[in-house]
Amino acid sequence: MSTSEQRTADAPASARAGLGAGRPGRDVAGRAFAVLATGAGALILLTLAAVAVFLVIRAWPAMTTPADELADAISWIPEGTTLLQYIGPLVFGTLLAALLALAMAVPVAIGIALFISHYAPRRLASGLGYVVDLLAAIPSVIYGLWGGLWLAPRLEPAWHWLADNLGFIPLFAGPASTPPRVLMTVGVVLAVMILPIITAVSREVFLQTPRLHEEAALALGATRWEMIRMAVLPFGRSGVISAAMLGLGRALGETMAVLMILSPGFSYSFALLQAGEHQTIAANIANQFAEANPLGVSALIATGLALFVITLVVNMAARWVVARRKEFSGAN
Repeated sequence: MSTSEQRTADAPASARAGLGAGRPGRDVAGRAFAVLATGAGALILLTLAAVAVFLVIRAWPAMTTPADELADAISWIPEGTTLLQYIGPLVFGTLLAALLALAMAVPVAIGIALFISHYAPRRLASGLGYVVDLLAAIPSVIYGLWGGLWLAPRLEPAWHWLADNLGFIPLFAGPASTPPRVLMTVGVVLAVMILPIITAVSREVFLQTPRLHEEAALALGATRWEMIRMAVLPFGRSGVISAAMLGLGRALGETMAVLMILSPGFSYSFALLQAGEHQTIAANIANQFAEANPLGVSALIATGLALFVITLVVNMAARWVVARRKEFSGAN
């Protein structure tokens, strides 16, 4: 056998030997990465469990205190009110404000996302996308100042018009408050705050629509809007739902903007234009925490536990909705 034939015969064996020699190092690196990734995932679960345990332990004194003793020890809880009766209106106000903001923000966010992804020229889309993302970086206290000092007086004529002309609808029942430190104003400000989150996620999902789907719709004679309706929106439905849930989570936990705008009250009222009817959990904690005694702090932490559970349920529901359409979703 010639030298060249011998080299040819030996080459595969040498290559296999080289691969075998390098494999143990790669296996060690792979196992190390797997351990680190698993640890990171477990750390998230442990942190979530630690937060839940902390809230339960610190809220337990208020949860086990009789209603009469609770009202005597905490000045802002009415006489004879149990802890659940105290938390109930706060949960109602929190959910109502968040859902109101979501109803305002989602249609506008979808429209902006579609304009950036499918209508605007590339240069305009890039600049507009940057401006929308920049809105998310504005601190909530700035939104509170803007909403309370500038926006609320300018919305007052609109709220009075709604109360005068649509007051037969419970949501717009009058008389409208002056100044308009009402839940409707809070809803508008929260909608502006969650708008960049929903827009950014929806825009990225719409941009992931398979090009062949869009071209097929256009080739069949669809207009641009029909193409979006038949190809883009179905593909991005789960992603839009995920974006809406992220925005809802932000609205549920917002504190300073609500605290600086809303005139608080504790009732189950759907009158969005009347002051002194609603309060949210986060704003109430910020308002009462500084002057609370130990039992009062425990009661406030109990309201925080309720908010924690609400947020957890919202995120679990969002994951369930996304998982139902994971085979045909721009969110995965």
